[in-house]
Amino acid sequence: MEKKYRLKVNDSYNFEFTQEEAEALDTQQISKSNYHLLKDNRSFTAEIFKPDFLNRKYEIKINSNIYSVKINNDLDMLIDEMGLSLGSMHQVNDIKAPMPGLILEVNVKEGDEVKEGDYLLVLEAMKMENTLTAPRDGVVKSVTVGKTDTVEKNQLLIEME
Repeated sequence: MEKKYRLKVNDSYNFEFTQEEAEALDTQQISKSNYHLLKDNRSFTAEIFKPDFLNRKYEIKINSNIYSVKINNDLDMLIDEMGLSLGSMHQVNDIKAPMPGLILEVNVKEGDEVKEGDYLLVLEAMKMENTLTAPRDGVVKSVTVGKTDTVEKNQLLIEME
């Protein structure tokens, strides 16, 4: 079965294409977030400047025009057709240890305002440093660990309001 994708642009326009059609696009990556595209003998410059990989939403600038793009894959489309939801409205309030380890650094304290993606703490596990980031904008309600604390998997580390 061929993979399909649905794009919703600016909450108004819908496009569907296959994996094969996406791979057939004449694109050249210029830098980490900039691309050059050729379509029907026309040249386009694209910049992805607000990626939200978790929700598959992107702000893209194409030839000076800004577009909001939401990408759905086969599973997303099936869930939509069935009238179900993956719980995207669920707000993450608890930051838990993804694995057992040692807290090397805590970058926030109670009452701090954080933005999505801000570094909260560093957890060392299996000789690797793992930086845990804020899953959303919010305020730190409590920090239950400190530097040099040993934590278990799923242990509460930070609670957000």
